[in-house]
Amino acid sequence: MRAKLLTWITICLLGSGLLLAADTNPAYTSPAEAGPDFAVQGEYAGSAGEHKWGVQVVALGEGKFDVVGYRGGLPGEGWQRGDTTKRGTGELKDGVVEIKGEDWAGTIKDKVLSVTHDSKQVGELKKVERQSPTLGAQPPPSAIVLFDGSTPDHFENGKLIEGNLLGATGCVSKQQFGDHSLHIEFRTPFMPLSRGQARGNSGVYVQGRYEVQVLDSFGLDGKDNECGGIYKASEPAVNMCYPPLAWQTYDIDFTAARFNDAGKKTENARISIKHNGVVIHDKLELKSGTPGYKPEGPGKLGLFLQNHGNPVAFRNIWVVER
Repeated sequence: MRAKLLTWITICLLGSGLLLAADTNPAYTSPAEAGPDFAVQGEYAGSAGEHKWGVQVVALGEGKFDVVGYRGGLPGEGWQRGDTTKRGTGELKDGVVEIKGEDWAGTIKDKVLSVTHDSKQVGELKKVERQSPTLGAQPPPSAIVLFDGSTPDHFENGKLIEGNLLGATGCVSKQQFGDHSLHIEFRTPFMPLSRGQARGNSGVYVQGRYEVQVLDSFGLDGKDNECGGIYKASEPAVNMCYPPLAWQTYDIDFTAARFNDAGKKTENARISIKHNGVVIHDKLELKSGTPGYKPEGPGKLGLFLQNHGNPVAFRNIWVVER
C-alpha cells in the first residue's frame, strides 16, 4: 500500500495502550484505554423479521458510527458477496446509540441491538466476539518457528512491543522460503478518527514479494487494498476482517513461481489463504509481485512484515516448508 506513512510519538509508558499520531489521530492498542465508542463497535448477531441477520458497527470517533447489516448472518457465517445488506448511521447519546437506516431504525444499549421497522420492534441482535478457529494454532514438529513471543531475533529489524508481541517495523525473517505454508496472527489498532489506508495499515509479504494486506477494513466492502486482499491482484472472496483489537489469523499455502536457467518465468506463483478460518483465496494465480519490497524473481526470500506507521502487532508465526 502506498498511503502516506505516519510518524508516531509515544505519549505514555509501554503498556498504556495509547499512541498518538504526530499530525493525525489517536491509535489505541488496549481496550481499557479505547473509550466508550470501542465498547459499542463490533459485531451483533440474531434475527429480525423472518431472517437471520448479522450487523457490524464501525466506530468513526466522537460518538458516530457506520452500521452494516448482513441478511443471512455475519460474513463467513451465512452472508456472501451479492447478498442483501442494509446500511445505517448511529450516534451515541447518554449511553444509547440511535441508529437510522433507509427503511429501518434501531438502538444499541447494554450490548443489545434492537431493530425497528415502521416504529415496531422486529428483532434483537446481541453483541458477539468471534474467534478464529486457528487462533493459537500450535506448530507441528516439522515447523520453523519464526516468532513465539520470546525473541525477535529470527527477524532482521525485529522488535518486541508490549513485552511479547512483534511490531510491524519493516522486519524480514532471516530464514528464506520457497514453497511453504504460513501461520501468522495479527492485531490492528483501534483508530476511530482515521480512515482508509491510514487505519491499521501493514502487510504480510509472502516470500517478500506478494503482499497480503493488513488493514482495519472492518465493515468495508473488502477490496484488493483492504484486509485479506492481494494488492493489485485480487479482492478477498469475503471480507473476514474482525473489529480492531481482535486477534486475527492468516493461514497461507504458497507455491513459488518457477524460473528457467535463463531467469525467465515459466510458471506463476499460486496462493491459497484462510482469513480467520474462512477461505478468501483458493489457488489464486499471482501474475506479478507486489510493489513495496522485493521484485518477483527466482530464489527464496524471507517473510516481510511491512511498516506503514501504524501500531499493528503480530504473534505466533511459523512456517512449514514444502
